[in-house]
Amino acid sequence: MIAKSRANEEKKLQWWQLSLLGVAATIGTGFFLGSSIAISMAGPSVIIAYGIAAIGTYFVYEALAKLSIDDPQEGSFRIYAKKAYGRWAGFSCGWVYWLSELLIMGSQLTALSLFSQFWFPDISLWIFASGYAALGIIVILTGAKGFDRIENLLAVLKVAAILMFIIIAVIALFGVFGEQVERAPIPRSFNAFSPNGWTGLMPAFIFGFYGFAGIEIIGLLAIRLKNMEDAMKAGKVMFSLLAIIYIASLSLALILLPWDDFKTEKSPFVMSLENYQIPYMSDIFNSVFIIAGFSTMVASMFAMIRILLSLAEGFDAPHFFSKKVLKDTALPAIGVTAIAISATIVLSLLMPGKIYEYITTAAGLMLLYNWFFILGAYNRLLELSTLEKFKRALGFLIVLVAIVGTAFHEISRPGFYVSLLFLVIIALITLIMIYVWSKKNDKPNNSGPGSLFSKIKQ
Repeated sequence: MIAKSRANEEKKLQWWQLSLLGVAATIGTGFFLGSSIAISMAGPSVIIAYGIAAIGTYFVYEALAKLSIDDPQEGSFRIYAKKAYGRWAGFSCGWVYWLSELLIMGSQLTALSLFSQFWFPDISLWIFASGYAALGIIVILTGAKGFDRIENLLAVLKVAAILMFIIIAVIALFGVFGEQVERAPIPRSFNAFSPNGWTGLMPAFIFGFYGFAGIEIIGLLAIRLKNMEDAMKAGKVMFSLLAIIYIASLSLALILLPWDDFKTEKSPFVMSLENYQIPYMSDIFNSVFIIAGFSTMVASMFAMIRILLSLAEGFDAPHFFSKKVLKDTALPAIGVTAIAISATIVLSLLMPGKIYEYITTAAGLMLLYNWFFILGAYNRLLELSTLEKFKRALGFLIVLVAIVGTAFHEISRPGFYVSLLFLVIIALITLIMIYVWSKKNDKPNNSGPGSLFSKIKQ
C-alpha cells in the first residue's frame, strides 16, 4: 500500500514519456565509448553483437513489462523475485542491484570528471566528481516532475547527437568534407567481417548489452503509467529506436574508418571523423559524453534510492531508510545513498585503475545476473503461451552467452571472475540472513522447494 499510494501521488506518464525516460536511462558512455572496445574485439561483426543484444534485452524487458501489467509494484523486479522464490530472492536481488549500481556510479563520476578536464585540465577530478554527484542529488530532490523534465530533455539531446553523427557521416561519404580520405573496404568474406572469429564476437556481446542496459530503471518507472498496458508499446518503440540508431551509427563509423584503426580509449564516432577535420567536432562530442554520462548517472541514482526504499519497506534494510520528511521526501534513503556514492568517488580515485575497472565490470555483469530472476519470475508468476516460453528461453540463452563470452577476452575476463566472487559473497550473506529470519520465525513467503525455472505450485 505504501508503494502504490506513493506512485499515485506522482505525475502519471504517457507511453511515449516512458519511452523517452527509457532512452535517457539507456544511452550513455557505455555506447559512446564502450563500443570502441567491442569493435577492437569483433571488428565489423560488432553490428551482430549489438543486434542480438537488442533482441535479448527486449525479451527480458517484455517479461518485466508483463509482470508489471499483471501486478504493478514500485519495487518492480525485486518484488517479483520475492513473490516467485521467497524473501531470500527479494533480499539478494535488491542488494545486488543497489551495490552494483553503487560501484558503477563511481566509474560514471570519474568518467564525467575526465571529460570535464578536457576543457579545464587544472581542476582536480574529485572536485568535478563531487559537483556532478551533488547536482544529481539536486535533480532527485526536485521530485518526479523535475526528474522527468530533465531526463526527457537529455534524452532528446542524446538522440539528436547520434542523428547528427549519422547525417555528418552520410555527408562525408559523398565527399563533401574531403574526397581524398581513405575509407574502410566493405567486408566480402566471413574472415573480413569477423576477423577474430567467434572468440572475438562472443566477448563483444557484453558491450552490446551495456549499450541497452537500463530495463530495471524502466521497470521501476512503469508503475507511473496512466495505462499499464502501454508498457509493451513503450518498450517496443524505445528498443526499435535504439537498435536502428545504434546499428546505423556503428555501420557508418566502420565504413568511414577501418576497424583496426580504432583505439579502445577513444570514441569510435570521434575517431571516424578525425580525418575530415571538421571544426569543433571534439568539443561537440565531449559535450555529448557529459550529457550522456550525467543522464544515465541520475537515472541510476533514482533507481538506487527507489530500490533502497523497497528494501526498507520490506524490512530487508533498516526501516528508518523508508521514512519521509519535508513534503514526503525520502531524505534518509537519499542521504545514505549520497554518503555511499561519496565513498565510491574516493574508491575510484584512490584504487589502481585496472583493479577498479575489474570491480565495475563485475558489477555490470551482476546486473545481468538479476535478469535471470526476471525471466524466472516471469515463468513462475504468469501462465505463458508457447511463443512466450520460446522467447523467454531464447532471452535466457542470449544473456548467458553474453556473460560466458566475457571469459574469452583478456579485457573482460578478470571482471567475469570478480563477478563470480561477488556472487559467492552475496550468497553467503543471504544464507546468514535466512538463518537470522528462521531464528525470528520470520520465514520467507513462497520459500518452498523449486528450481529457478519451475512454477509455484498453487
